This record gives sequence, C-alpha cells and structure tokens, in this order.
Amino acid sequence: MPPTLASLVHHSTLKLTVRAGEDRLDVPVRWAHVSELADPVPYMEGGELLLITALKLDAEDPQAMRRYVKRLVGAGVVGLGFAVGVNYEDIPEALVDAAAGEGLPLLEVPRRTPFLAISKAVSAAIAADQYRAVTAGFAAQRELTKQALTDGPEGLLSALASQVDGWAALYDASGAVVATAPEWAGRRAARLTADVERLRERPAPASSVVGGPDNEDRVELHSLGTGRRPRAALAVGTAAAPGTAERYAVHSAIALLTLTTERSRSLRAAEQRLGAAVLRMLLAGEPDHARAVAGDLYGSLLDAPFRMVVAEEGRAPAEGDLLGALAEVVESAAARAGEAVLVVPEGERLVVLAVDGGAAVGACGEYTAGLEAGRAVGEQGGARDGDELVVGVSAPAGPVAAAAAYKQAEQALSVARRRGRVCVEHEQLAAGSVVPLLADDAVRAFADGLLRALYEHDATGRGDLVASLRAWLSRHGQWDAAAADLGVHRHTLRYRMRRVEEILGRSLDDPDVRMELWLALKATSTEQ
Repeated sequence: MPPTLASLVHHSTLKLTVRAGEDRLDVPVRWAHVSELADPVPYMEGGELLLITALKLDAEDPQAMRRYVKRLVGAGVVGLGFAVGVNYEDIPEALVDAAAGEGLPLLEVPRRTPFLAISKAVSAAIAADQYRAVTAGFAAQRELTKQALTDGPEGLLSALASQVDGWAALYDASGAVVATAPEWAGRRAARLTADVERLRERPAPASSVVGGPDNEDRVELHSLGTGRRPRAALAVGTAAAPGTAERYAVHSAIALLTLTTERSRSLRAAEQRLGAAVLRMLLAGEPDHARAVAGDLYGSLLDAPFRMVVAEEGRAPAEGDLLGALAEVVESAAARAGEAVLVVPEGERLVVLAVDGGAAVGACGEYTAGLEAGRAVGEQGGARDGDELVVGVSAPAGPVAAAAAYKQAEQALSVARRRGRVCVEHEQLAAGSVVPLLADDAVRAFADGLLRALYEHDATGRGDLVASLRAWLSRHGQWDAAAADLGVHRHTLRYRMRRVEEILGRSLDDPDVRMELWLALKATSTEQ
C-alpha cells in the first residue's frame, strides 16, 4: 500500500497532530511538497501533501484562507502540513476553519520536525511500496509461467484471475471465447465479443478499456500476437484499475500468451506444409499414401465423408485478407469442436478439407452468408463492393474421390463468380436449372450469331420465324399444338419451319440442332 496521511500521523518520529479533516486520512499520498507561494496550484499534479509555514500568507484572514484552501482542494492536494513555531506559534483559526469547511486534512507539524523528515518518510514509504509491488510482480510472473508450462493457457488464466482478484478470458482469432477463469466468467466474457472484434481490427499490439456488461466491472482487452493481424485476445476484469503488482501480472500473462501464440503460428505453418502434401497425394489418386503421411494429425479427417472448399479473392478484392479471415473462422470452429481440418493456401486460392456436417463447414457457411448479406445491403444502397470473395463447396466425398470433389468445388466456384454469389455448393447446381448458366458472354455471342439471320428476316416484316421456332420447339415438334399456340394454320407453321431450315442451313430433324436452337433462344431471352 502507498503511504497515507494516517500512516504519517502514526509515524512515531514525526509527531504530527490532526487539526482538521480527521475522516479523510486514508487518502494515499503521492508526494510531499514544500511551497510558500501564495498560489502553488500551477505546480501541483494532485495527490500531494503540501507543507507550509505561511511565510507569504495572511493566515489570519478568513476570506483569504477560504480561497487558498479551495484552490488546493481543486488541484487535488490531499493534505496540508503547517509548521508551528516558525511564523505562527499555532495554526490560525481562520486556516483551521477553512480546512474543516472544505474537508481538507490539516496536520500540525511541530518545530522539532523538519519538513525534510516528512519528505523522507513519504519517499521511503513509496519506495517500499514499489519494491513490494515489483517483488509481488516477479512472484506473479513465476507463478504464471509455472501454470502456463504445467496446465497451459487454462492454468495461466486461473493464476491471473487470482492475482488480480477478478476474472480473465482468452479469445481465439475469430473472437470466440476459448477459456475463462473462474468458470462463472464465461457468460460475462461472451458479451464482450463485439469489443474484441473491434480490437482485432487494429494492428497488434493493441489494448482498450471498456466498462463491463451492466457496469459490473472494469475490463481491459489486449490483443495477442506480433503479426499484422492479431491471433488472439485477452480480457481481464477487475473491480477497479489494477495496481502495480496486478499490472505486472497482466503484462506477464500477455507476454506468455503471445509466446504461446507465436509458437502456435510456427506449428501451424508446419501443419500447413504437411497438409499441402496430403492434399497433393489425394488429388493424385494416392489415398493410402496420403493416409500414411496424415498420421494422427489428419487421419480422422480421411476416415469420414468430407467436403472440399475452394475459395478465391475476386476481381475487385476489398481491403483486408478475406482468405486469411476465412481460414481463421474455419480453423477456430474446428478447434472448438475438436475436429480435424486441413487448410492449404495456394497463392491467391485457399483449399479446405473439412468433415461433412461438421463445425468447420457450418462456420464457413455462416461466414459466407454474412458476406452475402453485406453485399446485398451494399447493392441496395447503390454501392457494390465487387467480387471480394468467391467460394465453391463440393458434395460429400471420400479419399478415393478427392480429385472429383476438388473439380466439383472448382465448378461451384466458377458458377458463384458468374452469378455474382459469394458461395455456391455443388449440390445446388444439380438441384437448380441450367438456364442461369447461359448468362455468359460466350454463350450469348454464340446465340446471337446463330439466330441473327432469323431476327434480320423478322425485322423486314415478312414473318415471325423466331416466335414460331420457339413455339414449335416448346411443343416438341407437335404441329397442331404449336400452331394453336401461335394462332396460325399448321400449314403456315410448316412453311415457316422450312424457311428456318433454309435460312440457317440446318435440318430441324437433327436433335443436336434442335437442342442448340432451344438453348440459343433461352440465352437471348435471359439477356432481354
């Protein structure tokens, strides 16, 4: 504890007497300062015990003393020491009354007690308090290190919560709560995820102080990691601002967790290299070799149906590492669920192998759905961010069909880009229609070239060959039904179809010709 006015009053050699403000002696003293200025306020920082002899004060003037004491209280002075037997044999009643009125502790300093003795007592007490804090800090650091080595982050959090007499929580790269101490702090920590997310947007190291939920406590948030993007975050909740010893404990915890994070990053890089080798073997049709290399790290992933996810930055990528953010979301979800997940960066592409129906696939879906919703809101507001991220997801597959799953994911990704979507699953392609796929520049160019002669013929007013061809194909070549749809005689329709064959130089008896004409008509209708 720092020195207080009470501890100075009880100091056996100082012989101080309290003349006013007896109920405020427990205030900490930051320093003892001597000043005979009529207005020492400009030189005060707050927390001082001011020592005077009233050399330049009219200490017997009540109004002057009220103004003097009021300025001292406003400047944060915590006590006033008055030396008797120098300029005044006793403390003037005007000063005593003014101090009592403002609640400022007034201490009588006997003539035999020099101001220097008071300053030394304060300085010695402050030094002793700092020494105790440093010693306690080193002890806390040893305890935190021991717990981190024996029980991991969970043990470290427990030791930290005990040191600060509060609670602590660790968040992963996605902002989700990984561990808390004590356990009751879990719900409190979860309500701070929005603040953690804002902290993660700032380069590490970063910190912020927020009021606890419902003003329950004071919470410090610290990012962990040395890279541009923080890998984790630490929250420390206390009833009041931490003291020196508690601050040492917090800083030690940050250092230890950062070391753990950086070590995890190195391990993650090694895992990614191993994962890339496993992926290459799977795509090369060597599942047995892939299983042997995967070992315990990825072996469980190859024992169950998995999905292949391929993601790419779009043509107009937004600021920030969206592929990196997607990787963090997937890996964090898998870690919380205890799932194996294979994440392989391939230049401007990210490949993910995740358990079908697992937490990683679900997190990928939620993340891309959030981007999709954000894009829709941007378009409604008149702004489009461009194709920031496109993702393709394969159907469930096993190790033997890994190459086919990769091709499915690429196909789904291509469709997502063409449709302006963030994510498309391969199963959605089979369940949907081929018509939206015709909205492609190359397909439309083919359709325009194939049907141009018919459109030019119709533009002269000599018939309606395009509409007749569409009606005839939609009725599968049934003359009567198609003629009825057009409101013409079937002989008129036969004549028009012969003109179509003459103009195009193709036979409508050929099923391939009919298919191409039908797709061309569909393509031009989607364009219109």
